[in-house]
Amino acid sequence: MTRVRVAPSWLAVREAADAAARATDLVEELRPYLPVGRPLVIHDLACGTGATMRWLAPQLPGPQRWVNHDLDEALLEVLTTGPAPAAADGSPVTVQTRHSDVTRLDPSALAGAALITSSALLDILGTDELRSVVRACAQLQCPVLFTLTVTGEVRLEPRHSLDDVVAAAFNAHQRRAVSGRRLLGPDAADAAERMFAELGWAVTTRSSAWQLDSTSRALTYEWLVGWLSAACEQDHRLGVAIDDYARRRLAAAVEGRLQVVVEHRDLLVCPAVHG
Repeated sequence: MTRVRVAPSWLAVREAADAAARATDLVEELRPYLPVGRPLVIHDLACGTGATMRWLAPQLPGPQRWVNHDLDEALLEVLTTGPAPAAADGSPVTVQTRHSDVTRLDPSALAGAALITSSALLDILGTDELRSVVRACAQLQCPVLFTLTVTGEVRLEPRHSLDDVVAAAFNAHQRRAVSGRRLLGPDAADAAERMFAELGWAVTTRSSAWQLDSTSRALTYEWLVGWLSAACEQDHRLGVAIDDYARRRLAAAVEGRLQVVVEHRDLLVCPAVHG
């Protein structure tokens, strides 16, 4: 997997919106698959600074051991400097980190997992990388919860005629070729669902959209800058054409006049048979 540098500041500014967007009903659906009477061992793939752990650990009872995998040592360092969350019943949560490329994990690295999680990962993978992750997870026979995979659907209010033009360029950028592989981008959730279904696993999906408004101005602005930049990088002709559009949209974000819905999809993947 080609290293994708993610700034801790970006992960921090999006954490609240991520937590609000994730489909909490999928947590209820995975409970029957979790072991009873022993600590939960949970592996978080491409964990970043640990936002998934901070969101999910307080929803699960009993002692937990989180094993957090990431290729970026700087993000792992940030993760270890913060306090560990507590479980739903106040039980302790222990935290480990592993510097690793999650697309090259041997299933033995996940041995003993009761649950595998990941957030905002699938859309930055190529097909072969996704298949590697799917196969590694499938060998564990435990539930897998993938959250916040982008779908390419974005809605801005008030509407503008250039919204769809920028969105199309951005989505093409998400599917661009990088280091000899083509990213799945908005196709990732469908691809993952198909790969697991082919292995006989049950897949449940939910929408997990960001709802951005005047209460999330910092995130709206940062997201918009990235959205516009990626679109212009993909289609250089857009630079001049959307100059006025970009200025107006950014000003509206700063002033709290812009509302944005950024669609994502969450997937809960479970073995077809469980005890």
